[in-house]
Amino acid sequence: MEKKKPIRRCVGCGASKEKAELYRIIRTPENEILLDKTGRKNGRGAYICKDVKCIEKAKKSGSLSKAFGISVSDEIYESLMEGFAE
Repeated sequence: MEKKKPIRRCVGCGASKEKAELYRIIRTPENEILLDKTGRKNGRGAYICKDVKCIEKAKKSGSLSKAFGISVSDEIYESLMEGFAE
């Protein structure tokens, strides 16, 4: 029997995909927002497609702020976009 793969929803476009196809963004206990490419860091997680367009959609809709329950600044979105380029 094949093991069930976890499905997560992108906060940018809303598409449901396998966890491995998405990047994880976390809010640490210190309320710091980070891109977690390993998917293993501690913190409240939200998932986003590996596409800059989805970051732009999340920025426009404020979906990261809703997911984390804190205000997410434009600088954080910029640093996330830079993380995608790496």
